[in-house]
Amino acid sequence: MTDSGAVADDAPQEVPGTAVEAPADPPVVPPDSGSSPRSTVGGTILVTLLAFVTALAIGAILIAVSDQSTRDASSYFFSYPWDTFSRAGSAIGNAYKALFEGAIYNPHTAANHTAAGYLGPISETLVNATPLIVGGLSVGLAFRAGLFNIGGQGQIIMGAIFAGYVGFHWHMSAPFHVILAILAGMLGGGLWGGLAGLLKARTGAHEVITTIMLNYIAFFTLAYLLSVRGFQAPPYGQAISNPVDGNVHLWPLLGSSMRVHAGLLLALGASAFVWWLLKYSTLGFKLRAVGANPFAARTAGMGVENSYVTVMFIAGALCGLAGVSQILGTNTQITGDIDAGIGFDAITVALLGRANAVGIVFAGLLFGALHAGGSTMQAYTPIDLVQVLQSLIVLFIAAPAVIRALYRIKATTGSSGAALAKGWNG
Repeated sequence: MTDSGAVADDAPQEVPGTAVEAPADPPVVPPDSGSSPRSTVGGTILVTLLAFVTALAIGAILIAVSDQSTRDASSYFFSYPWDTFSRAGSAIGNAYKALFEGAIYNPHTAANHTAAGYLGPISETLVNATPLIVGGLSVGLAFRAGLFNIGGQGQIIMGAIFAGYVGFHWHMSAPFHVILAILAGMLGGGLWGGLAGLLKARTGAHEVITTIMLNYIAFFTLAYLLSVRGFQAPPYGQAISNPVDGNVHLWPLLGSSMRVHAGLLLALGASAFVWWLLKYSTLGFKLRAVGANPFAARTAGMGVENSYVTVMFIAGALCGLAGVSQILGTNTQITGDIDAGIGFDAITVALLGRANAVGIVFAGLLFGALHAGGSTMQAYTPIDLVQVLQSLIVLFIAAPAVIRALYRIKATTGSSGAALAKGWNG
């Protein structure tokens, strides 16, 4: 259809005895529903906050039910119900207060008027968040390329093995030693992740199966190394490695009295790199294209198989960086549980952060706070409830339709499915 007022050269001519039909009316475009990028983001944030509040509310019920004094008072609830409510409120308040004091601010330690007293809880949150952030970036990056990397455990272990070996077998000046240990850890994780990508590219083996199997191989490889002299620490009676040299430790950021270390800066730098990679680089465009539709990407001339190897190598290197943080920052010796469950927690962090670099940073901080506060919270409630609370948060955030139905929030165009798709695919 041509623009009204302009005559095309090949416009149909009227034939005598025939009638030329009038052009059809232009299609009616419905008015804008009011959804804009800003309103979409605002709706997503609102749903996320409501999901968090809902999880805390359900967690409060579980805390009250698990409290012995509340259960005792409930036996005479109909005679004097106030006892049940007051004891339940006390149990819930003490638990969440301990969670806050362990993760954010503790007025009792702050009364000492020292840096550790004021910033100690924040330091623990950041220490726990550091490997979760880079692990989440690893899983999220693979997601964006259409792969499901659940091999974080093995990649973290291999990163710790490589970084730890350089740390206690090589001896050199501090700057070079630290850099080489970091690069070695990233190389170890990258090779382990790249192997899964290579199997996917060359044989079509599903990355879920291969990464699970590689987790087992890495775990038992570490178990073997911890029994070998030269890797195992003398007097060779325990499954623990030699300690890394003092000059290879990641330096503390808030003083030697607090555990937060320079691994946090590496994690933030890695998040900036992943954000730039996916948003502005040619490689990132190819990875997102392959993740969105590998068949179309192959038709367009993109090397889909090479993309699988590349993205899994980078994802493995990020998990290797988490292993570096563990052995050069938090610990000084490798043990059988050096991965500390980070490889699987990273999947949760990536899901919570919508596979977006910025979102993963905030999700890692949230879970770091829950981990840090859980150690103080267990004085008032079973530590398992912290894990339940984390699971509830992920459950509700991963199911925004449930929150919208629960709170009767009208879904605007693009605020639910489209926003989630945008977060995952670019």
